[in-house]
Amino acid sequence: MTGATSGIGAEALKHFVKLPDTKVYVGARGSGRIVPEGTDVLPLDLSSLRSVRSFADNIKQRLGHTKIDVLVLNAAIRASDYIQKSEDGFELTFATNHLAHYLLARLFLPNMAKDSKIVITTSDTHDPAIVPFGPKVLNPLELAYPNENSPKGMRFYAATKLCNLLTARSLSAISLKGNRGIRVIAFNPGLTGGTSLMGKQSVFMKIMVTVLIRPLLNVVSMFKPFLFVGRAEHAGKTLAALALGKVTLPTDKIYASLVRGKLTFANPSQLAQNNDVRDLLWKESAKMVDLPEQE
Repeated sequence: MTGATSGIGAEALKHFVKLPDTKVYVGARGSGRIVPEGTDVLPLDLSSLRSVRSFADNIKQRLGHTKIDVLVLNAAIRASDYIQKSEDGFELTFATNHLAHYLLARLFLPNMAKDSKIVITTSDTHDPAIVPFGPKVLNPLELAYPNENSPKGMRFYAATKLCNLLTARSLSAISLKGNRGIRVIAFNPGLTGGTSLMGKQSVFMKIMVTVLIRPLLNVVSMFKPFLFVGRAEHAGKTLAALALGKVTLPTDKIYASLVRGKLTFANPSQLAQNNDVRDLLWKESAKMVDLPEQE
């Protein structure tokens, strides 16, 4: 699991560690992470493809012949500007949110158990029909190497979340084609308070969010549902339920989306459903992480 030490992921982790006869491995940067008993935290820097490969090798050595039942790719960042780069020279948000998780999924595919699950956290910001700044086109090379005219801020973040959804679709197609029995789910937790994406907040700002901003946005969300501010506890519980099969998607759906706190199974954006865009992203991502295009 990535993104398990704070926010939504930390709430989901509480449910995973309660399972009997279950071992949970978490990838995290740095040390001293506080996690529930029964969790092994291993070094993982998602801004480094070298670190991603090392983490995958570490997990495989520990597992031996044991297969992975659930792979949760939840971590995400929002870099402050397009100038920030990953260790490999890619734009930092794209490298962390998309390339690292693309590589992890591909490295772990041979180790996934029959009837296992891969859950990738995406966002409704990927859909311009819902959120005004959602991407209407996708250019993987521009996301990897942006310039002053490229999308910025939340527009750029939204494009990486579209990448997550397209990757989920590709993985699902591979599983179906190879009869691997892997269920792939793209999960949108919606706008959620108390996560790292909200940035560091002062005590005053936290009070303002609780007392004023959240109630105001939740009233506005009656007309603009994407502005509903959910709670990390609820989103994390839903993520865990999807990963553990306590909630199942319709057989023809891959996208599970929290809308005003209620789980729905709507279609993703038109761009996310475009197979040519899906295949282009897969092809270009394979080149960027130095893997063959075919799985």
